[in-house]
Order: sequence, then structure tokens, then C-alpha cells
Amino acid sequence: MAAAAEELTLLEKLLGLRRGNKYSAQGERQIPVLQTNNGPSLTGLATIAAHLVKQANKEHLLGSTAEEKAVVQQWLEYRVTRIDGHSNKDEIRNMLKDLNSYLEDKVYLTGNNFTLADILLYYGLHRFIVDLTFQEKEKYLNVSRWFSHIQHYPGIRQHLSSVVFIKNRLYTNTH
Repeated sequence: MAAAAEELTLLEKLLGLRRGNKYSAQGERQIPVLQTNNGPSLTGLATIAAHLVKQANKEHLLGSTAEEKAVVQQWLEYRVTRIDGHSNKDEIRNMLKDLNSYLEDKVYLTGNNFTLADILLYYGLHRFIVDLTFQEKEKYLNVSRWFSHIQHYPGIRQHLSSVVFIKNRLYTNTH
């Protein structure tokens, strides 16, 4: 999965680390692999991302309380199991509908704190969100609000295209 390695490279840049990512083939999917300097190689997007965050001494991105850490882990698993590899329009709509409900009263996926879950979900959803019409973006208003906020977070968007959420309207002046 070339996108996963690209994300890990972006995450490394964001965290100020320098590495190279490799892949392991599992069926039709390619799984990122990171060879560490002093241990076994690490496999999988969530595992490698968490390791990079710890190495960069930015563990706050993994959550600050036991509950928040569990929620971050939950969303990392969600990213790998529900988002990666899916392109069926109905699955995407259901996923966005569920996420929209979840984000109704939250700024970030864990509530009020920006975490690795927000970063990896942003990267995973970008390919879907960029293709939504303005009407679809309005239908998933909480997802759109969250996504727009994350894409403007310093250093996050990197090379990904900016997604526009507000339709420019032409108003006529009728006195």
C-alpha cells in the first residue's frame, strides 16, 4: 500500500525524523515495514506510526490518559480495518455517516486533544473527501468541520491538495 508509506514519510517529516520505509506483501495489499536500529522490524501503519511518535518524544499524540490512549488505538485500528482498501461508495457513505454522528460533539477524535488518530484518519479519508460534492460535504457537516480543521493544522496537509468546503455563492443585490 504505497499510500501508507507516503503517510509514514509525511509523519516522519512532521516529527522531524529521517528514515526510509519498505513494504511487505500480504496478498494484494502491501504492508509498510520499518527496520529499527536496535531491534526487530516493525510491521503495519499503526504500529510504525506509534513507534515514530514515541521516538520523536511526542507521546502526547498517543493520548494523555488511559481512556484517551484507548480511543487513539481504537481509531488507529478503525483506519486500518475500515478505511484502508475500501472504495465501495455505499461503505464510504456508511463510514462517513457514522463518523459524522461520532464527531457531533467533538473537536478531535478523542474529544478536545489533537492526536495521532486525527493525523492518520485525515490521511486515510483525504481520497474520499476530496471527491465529495459540496452537497455531500454539507450532508456530513461534522466530518467536514473536523477535516477542514485538521487540514489547516500546521504541517499536516504537506503535499495533499487542500479540500474546499464552502461553495462560493453569487448574490444579487435586489433593492
